[in-house]
Amino acid sequence: MDPRRVDYTGDGLSEDQLLETPYAQARAWVDDAVERAEHEKDVFEPLAVSVATVDADGTPNVRTVLMRFLDERGPGFVTALTSAKGREIAATPRMALALTWPSMYRAIRFRGSAVEVDRAEVLDYWRSRPWASRISAWTSQQSEPVASRAALEEAYARRAAQFPDTGSEDDVPVPDFWGGFRVVPDEVEFWAGRRNRLHDRLVFRRVGEGDLADAASWEVLRRQP
Repeated sequence: MDPRRVDYTGDGLSEDQLLETPYAQARAWVDDAVERAEHEKDVFEPLAVSVATVDADGTPNVRTVLMRFLDERGPGFVTALTSAKGREIAATPRMALALTWPSMYRAIRFRGSAVEVDRAEVLDYWRSRPWASRISAWTSQQSEPVASRAALEEAYARRAAQFPDTGSEDDVPVPDFWGGFRVVPDEVEFWAGRRNRLHDRLVFRRVGEGDLADAASWEVLRRQP
């Protein structure tokens, strides 16, 4: 037997345990992961999400970022709008986003379309970032080649001198090229690991125009593992 093989001993997810709306269920699981991260070492980044897009040739592209927004409208993240993901979303807004917590035997998949986050929300989040993170956003021409690590550090130093740390939330302005995207889902799948690979996959599929908290806009189905 392969010593690396692990039998998943999660509690699973049954229909009678499933909360009424995809937002309620997603919020519950995200909150569980954040709480566990505060007390255990086996959930390092509870808000880490895989973001999948397609490029101009239709080739899939996936990367990991941090989820910075989650409400009834859907999950969201921040990025340089000029980055590869920003350009790909602008051209083809259909995309997917996934949260995975292996130690909890849980994952959530969102599939739908991306919309740009309102600038007021972007500004509110920007002001919550540490000064150094705001400087990094100005420094990086995200996804573009750079000659060396030294060149990147030099660019950072120039931006730090341009926008010195005064302790104010407004000492570094939000760049015009920086923003965020929210996934408006058509489908939300909740995966829960079980023994013998008979995992639970419960899916909310859109049947109406409401948001993630509108139970009437979603039907529930079970997928085979």
